[in-house]
Amino acid sequence: MGTVITNVLVANRGEIARRVFATCRRMGIATTAVYSDADANAPHVAEADAAIRLPGNTPGETYLRAELIIEAALAAGADAIHPGYGFLSENAEFAKAVQAAGLTWIGPPVAAIEQMGSKVESKKMMDSAGVPVLKQLDAAEVTADMLPVLIKASAGGGGRGMRVVRELSELTGQIEAAQREAQSAFGDPTVFCERYLETGRHIEVQVMADTHGTVWAVGERECSIQRRHQKVVEEAPSPLVEKIDAMRASSSEEVAQRNHEPARMAEGQSMRARLFEAARLASQAIGYEGAGTVEFLADEKGDFFFLEMNTRLQVEHPVTEQVTGLDLVRLQLQVAAGRPLPARQPEMRGHSIEVRLYAEDPAHDWQPQSGPVHKIDIPGTLGEFTVLTEPGVRLDTGVVDGSVVGVHYDPMLSKVIAYAETRDEAAHLLASALQRAKIHGLVTNRDLLVRVLRHPAFLAGDTDTAFFATHDLEKLSAPLVSEADEQLSIVAAALADAAANRRAARVGSGLPSGWRNLPSQPQSKSYESRLTGKHEVRYRLTRAGVEVEGHDGLELLEATPDLVVLQVPGERGPVRRRFEIARYGDLVTVDSPLGPVAVRRLPRFEDPADQVAEGSLLAPMPGAVIRLGAAVGDRLEKGQPILWLEAMKMEHTIAAPTAGVLTELNVSAGQQVEVGAVLAVVHSEDQE
Repeated sequence: MGTVITNVLVANRGEIARRVFATCRRMGIATTAVYSDADANAPHVAEADAAIRLPGNTPGETYLRAELIIEAALAAGADAIHPGYGFLSENAEFAKAVQAAGLTWIGPPVAAIEQMGSKVESKKMMDSAGVPVLKQLDAAEVTADMLPVLIKASAGGGGRGMRVVRELSELTGQIEAAQREAQSAFGDPTVFCERYLETGRHIEVQVMADTHGTVWAVGERECSIQRRHQKVVEEAPSPLVEKIDAMRASSSEEVAQRNHEPARMAEGQSMRARLFEAARLASQAIGYEGAGTVEFLADEKGDFFFLEMNTRLQVEHPVTEQVTGLDLVRLQLQVAAGRPLPARQPEMRGHSIEVRLYAEDPAHDWQPQSGPVHKIDIPGTLGEFTVLTEPGVRLDTGVVDGSVVGVHYDPMLSKVIAYAETRDEAAHLLASALQRAKIHGLVTNRDLLVRVLRHPAFLAGDTDTAFFATHDLEKLSAPLVSEADEQLSIVAAALADAAANRRAARVGSGLPSGWRNLPSQPQSKSYESRLTGKHEVRYRLTRAGVEVEGHDGLELLEATPDLVVLQVPGERGPVRRRFEIARYGDLVTVDSPLGPVAVRRLPRFEDPADQVAEGSLLAPMPGAVIRLGAAVGDRLEKGQPILWLEAMKMEHTIAAPTAGVLTELNVSAGQQVEVGAVLAVVHSEDQE
């Protein structure tokens, strides 16, 4: 008789907690959430049957406190704990404590976590098991001819604690920075080095093993497009594996035709078969049970090297679910309850692509963003946290309308997943859904994702880890909307604002805005775009419609506070354009097929108190000053670090924008700062 699971506590937050809860509900299992003070109003808390507060905000105060989480499970009557990913998901001591408390651990055996927990020791073990590996390097023995090297945190992943070092003089400083990030994210500062391959393909195999000796290699994923060593686009199956195996199959067929014999590939000849065999060897070597991922770095010839084994569910597991029809969380729960896997695993079907929608600004060093998510609406969504049975979009999100993104956790908002019969169709479907999505309130990487999905290199399957460097990050992160179309969208915003003003007017609300019996000066409204600066819209509403300076021939067909329809002149005739407008304080968003636009409505008269001195460096996000690199009076070179901020588990350097003298430094180490705070002032040489 297996273990009976009736109530699952998820020792995590956001999207992954909601994902596990969704499967539990489908299985009739009760759910328990834990939450920090910052997450008190988060969607995962509201969805659980019971929720327990973890006092504090930072991970170290809350989600990394194993004893508090176990106490919460016992208090709520939970009989099992699912760790999710990140935080304590690969912490062997936590798994031991869960079991010691009489709770079911929904994860692999403690010994397997321990063996894979050290990336240094795990590679030695995989090498002995016959799995190809990249050799470890002792940081103290790294020489110039070994560069570049990659520093990695031994206790975790997700890009935390990772640094690429290309200059020997930078090695010590980068190791120290990596150790600080690793300590903050995982509670363990241990890091190590390995040879860094500038270009490579990140291929990983999903494994699922039961307690009866069955090990499935469920399928492979490719996750090569990354920023700061964190995955951004993931897909299944891998285009590299598909390409190499198709080439080998074609070659085998040619040989067979020449020899007048049936075409066949030798056992283990395909790249997929070799990957699956290596993943099974890795799993069997440590007696693995449950869901796990064996990660490899591959080259264009099809050779691959073991990177690590993640002894947990992965962020990107939905693409595997889509191409297999499996609910991996359901299988995790069944394995934890002692049930065997079916004798045969399902065949792969179709193609799935997932993108991670982050609150960050790729054009400005991937700066994370914080603040309210006023609206998030992805068109074409057929389901959330569920396997689709037809082409469409799946949404796994940790935020809903009104959610607030704080500074204490990873800035990922949602995973948007497309499923279709072919890779091209999945890419086009996902790009279209993202472009038409309404995402109001925060700067995101949405435009970058759309440009990647539509890039010829991506569509050709050329997706190595240097994708952003190869294809020019500046171009990839450029806004989807052109400057001309942004101007047209801002005109629509001004006309919608005029309609809103008239609707709110107590007298003459039925008359057009600014109505006069005799011709008068045009009305004016001003907006500021983060991308192109200040825009002034000068217009006059007349009996014939609207006259907008700089937009001759523009016709106004409809104007309400929320919708503007314009007839736009063109070389081949007029085109009707529809713009949807929303307002949140001084933020105005305009959504149309031309692309998303967000601007700030400027007051008619600017308050002098809001002005800042020239050369001021403002905090790009809320965070903590962890150390200073300069003092008042220092002469600085352009790009020289002044201070370091820690926000969302990453370090961010605030550097001199130009050569000059540091005339003000308004912060000290350990100080918390809000977004927009004046951190320092650099008096540039051009001002002298």
